[in-house]
Amino acid sequence: MLKFFRALTVLMSVCFGVSSWAAGFSSGSSQAGEELHFKPEQVIAFAKKVERTLAAKGARVAIVARMGRPLSELPEGMHFTHVEFAVYSEITTSDGRKVPGYAMYNLYQEDGHPDVSDLVQDFPVDFFAGVALLEAGIIVPSPELQARLLQTIASPTYQVLHDPHYSVIANPFTLGRQNCTEFVLDVTNAAIYQTSDIKVIKANEKAFFTPQPVNVNPFKLMLGSMFTKEVSTSDQPAGIPVTATFEKVADYLTKYVAGSTVLTVLPD
Repeated sequence: MLKFFRALTVLMSVCFGVSSWAAGFSSGSSQAGEELHFKPEQVIAFAKKVERTLAAKGARVAIVARMGRPLSELPEGMHFTHVEFAVYSEITTSDGRKVPGYAMYNLYQEDGHPDVSDLVQDFPVDFFAGVALLEAGIIVPSPELQARLLQTIASPTYQVLHDPHYSVIANPFTLGRQNCTEFVLDVTNAAIYQTSDIKVIKANEKAFFTPQPVNVNPFKLMLGSMFTKEVSTSDQPAGIPVTATFEKVADYLTKYVAGSTVLTVLPD
């Protein structure tokens, strides 16, 4: 029984975010109410390294992932636990100065309502504050796709594609449930196909995107969907559930969008 609850806790942590982090970095709290694993100065240094890496690649927009749980606790085939867009922006500091940097465009679960998500903008130091390991996965799309992504993120399409009905194992091929990685995939395909029509987006995802099987005992998933709101199998087919992961999105873009690159950032 202990193993079951441990597995369920890990499952619930995938893509888990807390919108309160949008208020800024706080060394006195952590994402998802978890203990901070690194000192603020370590997180700040790592966040700055990620920004420098993005800038060195000339990234105007990139897809960035973090490790919210130790790798040993993640289901097979999963490495990163949360995925979002990093957009090169003019950022206003607390003292009113305008400085260049990256803003992070996230889908986070609501505090107290884990089956509901919001679109939240924060910054790299917020994004990496509650991680279990200082490691970032980065996808730098081709320059053409970056330009299209910037237009899509700045348009009403970005909000239209958000489905607030959250599931940690959302099926990327169906409607009704969504997690952070599926949202990133939907927005990316909206940019690729230059459409806001979710039916067109889903048809192309089903034709070309390879999802990650969720290798968790079906009985555990059934119990999870009964006892925690953020786990739902209502959008899943019979058999093994599937979901979108950073690795599968990276495979998809490097296969079909020439000029897209994938890299990993580790601390100094």
